[in-house]
Order: sequence, then C-alpha cells, then structure tokens
Amino acid sequence: MYSPPVDLSFKDLNNVTGAMLEVPRTGLRPLRTNSKNKYLSHSLRISNNNITNLVGLEFVLSHFLAQPSMLGWLDLSFNKITSIDYVLCELKELRILYLHGNDIWNLFEVNKLGKLSHLHTITLHGNVIENTKGY
Repeated sequence: MYSPPVDLSFKDLNNVTGAMLEVPRTGLRPLRTNSKNKYLSHSLRISNNNITNLVGLEFVLSHFLAQPSMLGWLDLSFNKITSIDYVLCELKELRILYLHGNDIWNLFEVNKLGKLSHLHTITLHGNVIENTKGY
C-alpha cells in the first residue's frame, strides 16, 4: 500500500527545486517512507505556489519519491506556469495532471502530452487558453 500524496503546496515556492528545502505538509493519513527516507507515494502536489517553469522537476521527484518513475498523479495547479515543459513527457506512468489556474496560453502546448499513453485526466481550466477558439 502506498502513502497519500507528498504535499508541497502553499510553500510560496518560486521554482520547483525550492521544494527540496521544504518538508511536506502532513495530512490525515501519515506519509510512509522506505529505509532511505523516501516517500512511498505515487502522487505529488506542488500547487498554490509561484512556480513559472518545471526546470529541475526530475530532481525533486528523485529527492522525495522512492519510485519517481511511477508517478501517477501530479498537481501543479494554481502556479504561474506558461508552457508545458517536456519533462512532463518523461513521466511515462502519469495518469492525472492538474494544470488549472496557471498561465498557459498556447493550446498547441497541450499536444506535447500526447506521448503519455496512460494520461487520462488533465485539468486546464483557469488558463488563458480557455479563450482560444476550439478549446
């Protein structure tokens, strides 16, 4: 059994790598760790911060998660992200991606995620692309 999401939301982060200096928020269910103190979770929340890009996301995943390649749910909502970084396309097991409440303005950015065969849920409401014809 795996732990609840590693929650790094509301940490006033300006960049993703700043998360490595933070302690995850605690919830009702405790986070479980392995012998290397890495979290046994397939979910990560980095929402409600001031992040503009995802440079270093792979380091953050390796820093916190016992199995970073198994990340299935990523919450990046309510940040200041303007484009879909290719680092997201490397998350082959990603199933759920929250990007709502950001500053993504180009609908073609979303096409990059077509490489993720398991991705079945993505949220984009509250981005500038909502005003694009055909959205």
